[in-house]
Amino acid sequence: MADNRPLAGQVAWVTGSSRGLGRVMASHLGRLGAAVAVHGTTPTSARAFGEAESLDQVARDVAAETGARVLAVWGDLTDEGQVAAVVAKVRAELGRIDILVANAGGDIGTAGAMGPRGGKPEHNDCVRIPVAEARAILDRNLLSCILVCREVAPEMMARRSGRIVTIGSVAGLHGRAEGAMYATAKAAVHEYTRCLAAQLRPYDVAVNCIAPGGTMTARFVATGQTEPEVLARGETLQGYGRAEDIARAVEFFVTEAGRHVSGQVLRVDGGAQLWPA
Repeated sequence: MADNRPLAGQVAWVTGSSRGLGRVMASHLGRLGAAVAVHGTTPTSARAFGEAESLDQVARDVAAETGARVLAVWGDLTDEGQVAAVVAKVRAELGRIDILVANAGGDIGTAGAMGPRGGKPEHNDCVRIPVAEARAILDRNLLSCILVCREVAPEMMARRSGRIVTIGSVAGLHGRAEGAMYATAKAAVHEYTRCLAAQLRPYDVAVNCIAPGGTMTARFVATGQTEPEVLARGETLQGYGRAEDIARAVEFFVTEAGRHVSGQVLRVDGGAQLWPA
């Protein structure tokens, strides 16, 4: 019988897992046997779209669903000091970090996820977006990814084992007039992933990126991103993806199935984009 808990004895930290895709990824890794650190920017990040009252509640719920040991941690991942503090807490409570899923991000500006339009800036293009909004989106998506990888990768290099998965987006694989800073940031995450994979290859640490397409989450629905004709296609390749689709792609990269894969950007979009990454 195949081992249904292949991550038993390992520790996974999923950033941005108070809600949405990250929350589902955390549960999935817990079911695979990992102890999991769930993370939000604040203790109440989960409230933004009604998914939970607090990060502690998320941790309790994930533990109840999976039987895993679950730790709640919070901090601003665009702040180097807070990243170090969060990682120190994970190590102190759970031990070494075997798996990092750098998921935190989103097309969210200075107002935060609880702001109007789910945090999307009013002028969200290449020319009219205010500098403060551009910086907020770039920092939330790119800088946070860099800082968490910088903090966790050295321990993986030292022991010559570990897996890192970053979360990009199909938005970063084509030009778009709206959401331009988000697309730019995600394109940079894709390239940072490749560069990090090249650096960590001699240490046997695999680094890969998942680029989701339209995926049904509470924020995706609440911010009006769904299109009726796509919804009508249901769970087909031409419909929207499920958060579980992204979680299963993470599973591939962090288990034995993906042991010889590194430096890749994997679209999970039902085949909507078919050109080279």
